[in-house]
Amino acid sequence: MLGTSSSMTEVGPGLCSRGNVLLTPALSGGSWVIAKRRAKKRPLLTTGGRTPLQPSLKAGVPVHRFDHYLVFILLSLGGGLLIGLINMPGEWYDSLAKPWFTPPNWLFGPAWTILYVLIGTAGARTFEQSRTSPAMIAWIAQLVLNFAWSPAFFGLQLPALGLAIIIVLLLSILAFIGLSWRRDLISSALFIPYGLWVGYATALNAAIVSMN
Repeated sequence: MLGTSSSMTEVGPGLCSRGNVLLTPALSGGSWVIAKRRAKKRPLLTTGGRTPLQPSLKAGVPVHRFDHYLVFILLSLGGGLLIGLINMPGEWYDSLAKPWFTPPNWLFGPAWTILYVLIGTAGARTFEQSRTSPAMIAWIAQLVLNFAWSPAFFGLQLPALGLAIIIVLLLSILAFIGLSWRRDLISSALFIPYGLWVGYATALNAAIVSMN
């Protein structure tokens, strides 16, 4: 029980307030008893273990995460460069008859480095949009075919097999561009330089097959 004091404020007939509690008169005597005031429960939003905030969408737009980009770029760039180092052009490639538009060997490294960064960036964006979309399937298919071309052409020294692989690779790149055009124009645009380079490489591969 609490006695009345000047700190109480009248909030209604027979009701007074002291801080965060309501004081109501007891049925017997002039004493007051405490009645707990009901507070509105508000959801606790924290970044700790109780209520983590990890929204995947913000106003319908995917939230871009750095780790997604890091994984996809490392997968594309690291995998591509590793396969390229294992299957370097050697004396066999130098001995082949080549068309006039064959680029110098030093150009392949810088060109593919830039392209693999673009490929990884587009893959991360597509992954954040939908992990099972047709565009994501096309992205995975093109990467598998991309990684398969160098072992077929340089490793097995089979330009005809390399040509078959790179034709399907070009088709998968075009499919990704088409599937992403309306859903994510940026990802689609990132694949355009890639498609142009692979189209050029397809013509080069076809010329080598015909000349040898």
